[in-house]
Amino acid sequence: MELILAVDLAGGLVVHGKSGDRAGYRPLTWGIAPSAEPEAYLSALAPRYLYIADLESLQGRTPQDDLVRRCAAMVERCYLDRGIRSPAECAAVEGVTPVVGTETAATAIEGLAEYRRGYLSIDVKGGRVLPWGIPPAEMLRRAAALSFEGCILLNIGAVGTERGLVREDLEEMRASYPGRLLYGGGVAGTDDIRLLADAGFDGAIIATAVHRGSVPLEWLRRGRPC
Repeated sequence: MELILAVDLAGGLVVHGKSGDRAGYRPLTWGIAPSAEPEAYLSALAPRYLYIADLESLQGRTPQDDLVRRCAAMVERCYLDRGIRSPAECAAVEGVTPVVGTETAATAIEGLAEYRRGYLSIDVKGGRVLPWGIPPAEMLRRAAALSFEGCILLNIGAVGTERGLVREDLEEMRASYPGRLLYGGGVAGTDDIRLLADAGFDGAIIATAVHRGSVPLEWLRRGRPC
């Protein structure tokens, strides 16, 4: 199972968010972060895999594509969510795996059928998929008929909270989708990572738990639980 470092970028810095309150995100200068400057930050943490959320682009401002390219070059694989709004945008940044978020990608679920690459991020808040308000398991069942390389179950409301995970929910979601499936949001520590692995998930996207010391940095550097 992949362990993937989540990095939120805003204003050219690494910021730390909680519960999807993007207006309240602040530079990440605590925990094991030596600097909020992205390249210095990544040099120190040295993750194998990376997930970037470009908050500028997600909120309709100027994308930080040059910075993203430099960060992506520092890892083996980089997933990028830049608020993609059309299939053509999947090719906007070279050397990354594009992430197509339900929050921004289509006005109707049927519009997702136009996409032919990348990962579908099923963006969840309050237990429902944005923006359509359906249960995550239902969205995963629909995603099985689409052309994405895999899916990310992203619990936006739990980001930065270390809230922990529920086995029954994970098992239902895993059973709903046959392809590669990653999870992000609220992963509290090594027990949650083992829970995800036992449920059959292919990866976990983490950040806060590493800074709190709940997940060893060495795991992140290896890109898998040790």
